[in-house]
Amino acid sequence: MDRTAGAAAVDGERRQLVNVAYRLLGSATEAEDAVQDAYARWYGLPSGRREEIESPGAWLTTVTGRICLDLLGSARARRERYVGVWLPEPLPDRTEWDHGGRVVHATGPASPAAPGGSASPTDPADQIVLDESVAMAFLVVLESMTPAERVAFVLHDVFRYSFAEIADVLGRSPAACKQLAASARRRVGVVRTPVTAADRAEVVRHVKQAWENKDIAALVGLLDPDAVMTADGGGMVGTVLRPVEGGARIAQYMVAIADRAPGLELLERSVNGVPGLVARRDGVVMTVAAFDVADGHVTRIWAIRNPEKLRSWARED
Repeated sequence: MDRTAGAAAVDGERRQLVNVAYRLLGSATEAEDAVQDAYARWYGLPSGRREEIESPGAWLTTVTGRICLDLLGSARARRERYVGVWLPEPLPDRTEWDHGGRVVHATGPASPAAPGGSASPTDPADQIVLDESVAMAFLVVLESMTPAERVAFVLHDVFRYSFAEIADVLGRSPAACKQLAASARRRVGVVRTPVTAADRAEVVRHVKQAWENKDIAALVGLLDPDAVMTADGGGMVGTVLRPVEGGARIAQYMVAIADRAPGLELLERSVNGVPGLVARRDGVVMTVAAFDVADGHVTRIWAIRNPEKLRSWARED
């Protein structure tokens, strides 16, 4: 393989690495930083050393995994100081914001910044594949795992890396990594009967209509009696600091929000690949809400209001 082809192959790993890092970190911004760091280390190697590496992709994955592992460890301390509840960064489906033929999503993997170069302007959120492994409900479960459990589980169960490969990332034996993945799997819990996208979208649509009409009774009927709503404002905007529990209390809170926010526009939009709602005022996205649905009722609502986590949503018309 010539030098140019080799460089193209290395650059082509970027999309996969961003996808791995986002699932490990729950933040597209931090995922991009982790991948940039991994590429910086790759280009920092002497050329002879790079040529000795048989699989640059495996090397980059290992390094990215180790960087994410370190970040997950430090994140625990940072989140103890976080104002309110920390939620993962929500991802838009860029095709839903494509109005008037404007191209608004990436058409291919971005190239990493080479030494002395500049970083790609591509939003890392545009490179992430929206599937069940980035659904907000799944990412929130990942947050309950230890850093080592999360790395072992995501790399093996989501991306199908072998435990021998994961052992290189975690610095443990393959058998120990297998145990970590099994422990993480137990945290995921019992798999419920899947809800079709159409059924989920119908429930979310009814929630939108009831919310717009300030219909508490209708909202209560759509919410599971034991539903929980969690909001993330990061101390930057006003919101509840603790989860709101119970369908009736959530319905009252939602209507109170509507009363305090005249002119708020609700849009049905995909959030991390799952039907959700986006609230905006004067064209500015204020809140992104993700939902978990079971048996025709909303069981969980995650409302992300921290402006730093909504940057990827600021590109709509």
